[in-house]
Amino acid sequence: MTPEIDEAREAALSAIGHADTVADLERVVAEHLGKRGALAGLKKGLGAIDDADARRAAGAAMHASRTALEEAIEARRGELGGVETELRIAEEQLDLTEFRSDGSRGHLHIVTQAWQRLEDVFLGLGFSVAEGPEVETDWHNFEALNMGEGHPARGEFDTLFVDHVPPGGRLGTTLLRTHTSPVQIRTMLTQEPPIYVVAPGRVFRRDTPDATHMPVFHQIEGLVVDRGISMTDLAGTIEAFTKAFFGAGFTSRLRPSYFPFTEPSAEFDIQRPDGSWLELGGCGMVHPAVIRAGGLDPDEWSGFAFGFGIDRMAVMRHGVADIRDMYVNDIRFIEQF
Repeated sequence: MTPEIDEAREAALSAIGHADTVADLERVVAEHLGKRGALAGLKKGLGAIDDADARRAAGAAMHASRTALEEAIEARRGELGGVETELRIAEEQLDLTEFRSDGSRGHLHIVTQAWQRLEDVFLGLGFSVAEGPEVETDWHNFEALNMGEGHPARGEFDTLFVDHVPPGGRLGTTLLRTHTSPVQIRTMLTQEPPIYVVAPGRVFRRDTPDATHMPVFHQIEGLVVDRGISMTDLAGTIEAFTKAFFGAGFTSRLRPSYFPFTEPSAEFDIQRPDGSWLELGGCGMVHPAVIRAGGLDPDEWSGFAFGFGIDRMAVMRHGVADIRDMYVNDIRFIEQF
């Protein structure tokens, strides 16, 4: 697939270079980088590559191509925008003290920006993207993740249940998912190992909004299932992600913790260049009971999982003091990013 990615990139770069106006450039962006563009189609096909090395190489090529195209687009937009502004000023004989621009075009929300950047980084590390429903069953959300009925950890999620009775089920067993971990179970039940996936998505909890919490927020979950996977592989993956996402000046560490769906479990922190540490998320080796719930034999397969909040990544990246500011649609806040 790598030659196809390179071909799509070169075609897009050529089209960007031949755009004569900003409007032409925006049409090029929509055609080549939009949801129906060649790169988007190739990105969806990464998960179908069976060979792990080939998938990793294709993911790295995809990440490099998107980066190159984004840089080329911004450079060309600056060139064309400057030319068009100069022509309009010359034609209309404007007094620059009274000139006002037409405003900037819209752009992605900062959470969406973080979401897409995380996907690109993990694609570059050889992962593919998995998805799951936001309305889940009690079994997928809790029981299959080693949290049976009455398990004390279930109380920490403060779940929102849905007034729906699934076929063969009962009231009170359908809910808005409280984390993206159910995607782990659905992936193992539908995909043969080896499995290397990340699952970003929206989750729901009965939380009161404050400066650091929202009842609706976003997480990204990672799952690896293969033969001979160990904590060393987990630590190496976390370190590779840290440097790829934050930069070479950052590093990571694992601290012992507890989660019912992993054993052993850990919290992972990142160290900033100034030496300070910041907790980022949880991780650990997938519990044998969870492997078994996914229809696999834990004596043959092992794996690790990790997860953290996408909203928190956006808050950290942009220095947002109050997470609620990201969702009130105040244009004075939004246009800064």
